[in-house]
Amino acid sequence: MAPKRKIEEVKSTPLKTKRTKFSLEFVKLPDITAGGEVLVTGSGDVGQLGLGPDVLEKSRAALVKLDHEIVDVYAGGMHTVCITKKGKVLTFGCNDEGALGRVTDGKEDAEFTPGEVELPAKVIQVTAGDSHTAALLEDGRVFAWGTFRDSHGNMGLTINGNERFPYEIIHDQKILKIASGADHIVFLNSDGQVFTCGCAEQGQLGRITKRGSDRNSRAFSISKNLGGLVCPGPIVLKASSKLHFDNIWAGTYSTFIRVADKKDIYVFGLNNFNQIGLDITEPNYIPMISKDFSKYNWRHISGGQHHTLGLTTDGKVYAIGRKEYGRLGLGKGSDDAKTLTEITSLSKEEIVNVACGSATSFAVSAQGILYGWGMGTNGQLGLGEDDDYDEPTQVKSKQMNDRKIVRVSSGGQHTVILSSPISQKI
Repeated sequence: MAPKRKIEEVKSTPLKTKRTKFSLEFVKLPDITAGGEVLVTGSGDVGQLGLGPDVLEKSRAALVKLDHEIVDVYAGGMHTVCITKKGKVLTFGCNDEGALGRVTDGKEDAEFTPGEVELPAKVIQVTAGDSHTAALLEDGRVFAWGTFRDSHGNMGLTINGNERFPYEIIHDQKILKIASGADHIVFLNSDGQVFTCGCAEQGQLGRITKRGSDRNSRAFSISKNLGGLVCPGPIVLKASSKLHFDNIWAGTYSTFIRVADKKDIYVFGLNNFNQIGLDITEPNYIPMISKDFSKYNWRHISGGQHHTLGLTTDGKVYAIGRKEYGRLGLGKGSDDAKTLTEITSLSKEEIVNVACGSATSFAVSAQGILYGWGMGTNGQLGLGEDDDYDEPTQVKSKQMNDRKIVRVSSGGQHTVILSSPISQKI
């Protein structure tokens, strides 16, 4: 009798579990519940101070007379953007390339006077670059206007050119936060994905190679790649990394993004003075983790042309990058900071906000005191003179005597300050 065949046990291959979809419900934005007033200082030659055509410069903070309570401010290269308590946007300053988002031609002093931008819903965040403005609506849509520029000139905001009025710049995404550099915009959506658009020459988009970023190179095709730059696209990451992000920040020519539920900070962009926290001093075109920035829990990161300030969740301020004009705040005789260095003169203060202009730096304390340092050539520090300052110095003016400072934003040659009455809590 033939032996019975042994039935081999067939081991079933387990089904691969579907990756759980990441969902980001909330990103902390600047508080827009308490209304305040706007102070300005610096150059106003194209109307960016909002003080009228007769005031072309201020070396001390001056009050902008508005008929609205303001809840947030942002300084572009040569223009200013404000959010009112009702979620409206006001702009003033240079409108040559449409950065104001409204008609100013034929209207006397229209660029020197704050005017409203027409948008379809309430605005919860604004950002601005050298020649563009962006607004995040409460429903997750983003509208932008103006233009991007690169070393070859005007790129346009879209493939059609400049957009002088609000244009919905990204579609089919619920955006939770935006950030602007000089000529690029960064978007964070509810799935924890990051999108970018604009100039890519310094690597700030995190998705375009060095060859592909130059419009004069053979690798660049106007019909194909200009749209690839000005149309938002996802940053390039290894598929195996499976990363999601929960915060974004932008410097003038750089981008910082934080991995969800971690301290890991990925960076890309200009790094000629180590300002994005990498050892190399060349532009970084693809997102790379910065071990230096990943050491800290960041509340906010702000970058100028060649330096970066970081504010930790416990209120400490760190600087990295170029020393010239005193922009690091590390004292006279200090060297370039190749790694993040604490600004010890602020260590006894609890700082709640920091901001970089092109070569300026600012910090706001929990007590509502404003400190400034760096280049003061055009009065943009608000310290009453055009000297440079190597260390944080308290900014004072008559208009600040009965006001607390809430936030600050600095552009090319001017600074915008949001204040509240001294009796009102920040």
